[in-house]
Amino acid sequence: MRAPDCKILRVPGVPNDQQKKFFASKARYTAYGGARGGGKSWALRRKLMGLCLRYPGIRCLLVRRSFGELRQNHLLPLLSEYGGALLWHESEKRLTLPNGSSITLGFCSADRDVLRYQGQEFDIIAIDEATQLSEYQFSIFKACLRGAHDFPRRMYLTCNPGGVGHAWVKRLFVDRSFHSNENPDDYRFIPARVWDNPVLQKADPDYIRQLESLPKKLREAWLEGRWDVFEGQFFPEFQTDVHVISPTEIPVEIRRFAALDYGFDMLAALLLGVDEFGNLFVLREVCRPGLTLRDAGLAVSELCRGQAVEYVVASPDLWNRRQDTGRSGFEIMQAVPGMPPMSAADNRRVPGWRILRQYLSPGEGPYLRVSADCRELIRCLPALLCDAGTPEDASGEPHAVTHAPEALRYAAMSRYANYCAEEIPDRNFHFLSPPKRGLL
Repeated sequence: MRAPDCKILRVPGVPNDQQKKFFASKARYTAYGGARGGGKSWALRRKLMGLCLRYPGIRCLLVRRSFGELRQNHLLPLLSEYGGALLWHESEKRLTLPNGSSITLGFCSADRDVLRYQGQEFDIIAIDEATQLSEYQFSIFKACLRGAHDFPRRMYLTCNPGGVGHAWVKRLFVDRSFHSNENPDDYRFIPARVWDNPVLQKADPDYIRQLESLPKKLREAWLEGRWDVFEGQFFPEFQTDVHVISPTEIPVEIRRFAALDYGFDMLAALLLGVDEFGNLFVLREVCRPGLTLRDAGLAVSELCRGQAVEYVVASPDLWNRRQDTGRSGFEIMQAVPGMPPMSAADNRRVPGWRILRQYLSPGEGPYLRVSADCRELIRCLPALLCDAGTPEDASGEPHAVTHAPEALRYAAMSRYANYCAEEIPDRNFHFLSPPKRGLL
């Protein structure tokens, strides 16, 4: 096909103040969004086209979960808005400009889809609705942000609260809680709400009323752009202003124990205490990836040092013998000097979550409070999602947010004697006396 002619492009539309901030951002990773109706898709298309026109030969990748969504939200609007300035190559799923710049359209609905991009190079990557992608998928796309030409290397993301990627987007761009290998200067978040978008308000004045009529959680997420409440949240009961306290507010007279969930991808260990009324307090945590069993044991031992810890409850798979050594994880960790006596956790998931939910719910009975020092647990608890097949169970994805809550579930279950799952109703179950066998 003949290449389109070079013409001066006059595209209708004037950016609002938040969109101007988005256009001006030079951060390596810029996220734009929060609430619905903020004009994110329009801004993303304009940003990509502006880069393509300014830097001849630049290579861009535009990603969404499915190609059907890309077609409706970006391909058709781009072809309509920019007319003959763009040439669409169906087989390659690529838009090209006469100056050699290009925008490749890519979809990523599962981890297997992202593998096709390994080894590819792009100067600019735009991810629309980034909260629909996992952190693993995001990490693969980050590795594609490279090239030999002297072009800017940037990633632009649009996002709304909720979805499998809610936790990592919130951590990086909203909470700004970074790992040791992440540079805070690389990340910028620009909030957008429907009130920032006068074009939409004029074109569809009923849109705000539609958002206002939604159920409470959806309304707070989609209209107000709140990241601490979203649809599909497993523990909507968890509120930082209620459940998170200063370390100085934790009672002195408490009996201490610990709980851990171990995997090579993450050790999550919690130091806990219980007062005379059965109230549960999370005092400290250690959450580290890449630890061997012995190193994990050393980390837990250090967490418990000087705390008069009576026992450590741990995931029961640690009692399985390893084929390479013939020893179990329990044997390896228990042999670490200073490790308190270990006990296998009751790993029944639904009963455990029910007990934990009761600790979080207002009303009579023991309650849970978490020290503000336990940043990982505070981040992960509200990020847990409901399992699609079993709503009473927490989803295993995103996996990165499951470890600390699993350790907390083991801790809650260790506070009770043996019982059948049927004996635990949804609410107001009877809190039993502490179990025997040397436990609290």
